[in-house]
Amino acid sequence: MKPEYFYTATKKEKAILVGVHPKGEQTNRLKEYLDELEALAYTAGAEVAARLTQHLDYPNPRTFIGEGKLKELVDLVAFHSADLVIFDDELSPSQIRNIEKEFKEIKIIDRSMLILDIFSKNAKTAQARTQVELAQNQYLLPRLTKMWTHLSKQKGGIGMKGPGETEIETDRRVIRTNITKLQEKLALIEKQSKVQRQNRSDKKRVALVGYTNVGKSTIMNLLSHADILAENKLFATLDSTVRKVVFEDTAHEGRHVPFLLSDTVGFIRKLPTMLIESFKSTLAEVVEADVLLHVIDISNPEFESQMQLVKQTLFDIGARNKPTLLVFNKIDEYLAHHPDTVLTEFEKSWISKEHAPVVFISATQKTNIPELKNKIIRLLEKQ
Repeated sequence: MKPEYFYTATKKEKAILVGVHPKGEQTNRLKEYLDELEALAYTAGAEVAARLTQHLDYPNPRTFIGEGKLKELVDLVAFHSADLVIFDDELSPSQIRNIEKEFKEIKIIDRSMLILDIFSKNAKTAQARTQVELAQNQYLLPRLTKMWTHLSKQKGGIGMKGPGETEIETDRRVIRTNITKLQEKLALIEKQSKVQRQNRSDKKRVALVGYTNVGKSTIMNLLSHADILAENKLFATLDSTVRKVVFEDTAHEGRHVPFLLSDTVGFIRKLPTMLIESFKSTLAEVVEADVLLHVIDISNPEFESQMQLVKQTLFDIGARNKPTLLVFNKIDEYLAHHPDTVLTEFEKSWISKEHAPVVFISATQKTNIPELKNKIIRLLEKQ
């Protein structure tokens, strides 16, 4: 009798990425955005088959891209036998409907929907799941007609996880009721979290912040001996984690410095507004911290623009002017590509530019970790 074989591996969906280069923006910026969109697609489980770009003064109000480019997109999808098309910017409900008319069984999603899908898959705690579900419902509400016709002909996959998949939610009243219930549930969870933070108010607090995938979780594991998932994927961790840490102060023999260290969700460009609103309670760990460790992936060619986005986000959530240590991570990878760099001179240039203490480390290679610990202690001493 021949043995039976069962194949359980899920076939990766093939995606086409679409980006528009607006007037006045740097030419290399579109490639940078699409590189990040490809990383998001990879995190969601898709394989990128091709990219389509267009230079426009402003997006086409009907189809986002021009009519000629839309026909080119139809041909590209057919050539690669693609399963979905991902636009780098948020599409309006009417734009999605107009684009879908050109396709039959192809999913049309935008960056916001892709990020929501990733968040939905990675949310583990009740708080994170409620936050993501609330954001999904808020995103779904104005797109209800499109989402229902879309879901009626699709069988799951990227962009399909979440509200609307198992229940008939074409009625806007149902969605609004869901939003109200989720807001009430989240308010209760936030109240409980606030009490927990108040119970820890007598302890010094340090929060890790930074762009997504810069190594925050790896540093968290290193400093606190925790066991937090650290993957080379965007938004591998969503839940705010707090651990008690005790450092030995090498400058004062026998002296120990205890504090609470928290890891938070990473930031990213074009993060959907509803997600920022939903995750404000999680980011309260940042707002109430005594010291921030702003982690930067110095090996990323776009690290300076990522730094600026993190600073702007901190400003937006009310965490500006916090005592901050700039932690330039992955220095081993940076030096491999810039062997002539003199670190002491590089450090001085950043200190003068940012007017903040800096440290260059490699969390994976455990390079300069004693210096990192010492600078955290010195910053805490000043508070």
